[in-house]
Amino acid sequence: MTATASKSLVPISFEFFPPNTPVGDEKLKTVVQELGSMTPEFFSVTYGAGGSTREKTLNTVRAIAAAGFDAAPHLSCVGSTRESIGEILATYRAQNIHRLVALRGDLPSGTATAGEFRYAAELVRFIRETQGADWHIEVAAYPEYHPQNRYAAHDLKHYADKVNAGASSAITQFFFNPDAYFHFVDETRKLGASVPVVPGIMPFHNYGRIAQFAARDGIEIPRWVAMKMEGYLDDSASIRAFGIEVVTKLCERLIAGGAPGIHFYTMNQSAVTLEICRRLGAG
Repeated sequence: MTATASKSLVPISFEFFPPNTPVGDEKLKTVVQELGSMTPEFFSVTYGAGGSTREKTLNTVRAIAAAGFDAAPHLSCVGSTRESIGEILATYRAQNIHRLVALRGDLPSGTATAGEFRYAAELVRFIRETQGADWHIEVAAYPEYHPQNRYAAHDLKHYADKVNAGASSAITQFFFNPDAYFHFVDETRKLGASVPVVPGIMPFHNYGRIAQFAARDGIEIPRWVAMKMEGYLDDSASIRAFGIEVVTKLCERLIAGGAPGIHFYTMNQSAVTLEICRRLGAG
């Protein structure tokens, strides 16, 4: 059963990537305003491998702030130095931005060095030690465990290290199995990592593309969902309607189970995410 508009909703937030073209910039301005009608807690902005979109990330963050919304830029430690991270943080502080998503990040193609930070926990600790307590630091969490980590216990330890280093809260990689999320939260609590863990949710903007992401990152799409999606063939209307139903029900179960918020991976699109939010009672 879908939530009614009168039902209160946990805080929501949305993620964007920096556009590569002027047309993309203009489109994103519209998307920000449309999703802004859902009164999000913040918008996060991704950061390319090795900081490859550093200036674009900053420009996108500025545009979001200028539109009257809180922004949380991603910050990757791969390929970074303490000096460069300090400069970036000073720039954001000057923009009155005190929320960010601290990640290890991926090495860009052809890059041989990981920089001065090996793990995200080291980046979090550096920020706390040099910037103080007035930053809200989000870190990544993996309910189905990090695709590059063979052992779940090791992945849990890495997550606990980030929390112990000073993380304020966490946002998960996208998933479709709510039991994986609840189990992950239970396991992290046993380790004393008690910060809020917000589910990261990927609406089915494009089923084929999402399926590729899931296969790459070891994320399980339930077989019955995949079979039904594939069975619709080129019936885009049915794919859209079914995808919205599946993700709405996933969010409802997560909220009912105590999730402290919902973070949507928008792919710089608004229509599907807006419909899910409306069904959840946001706005």
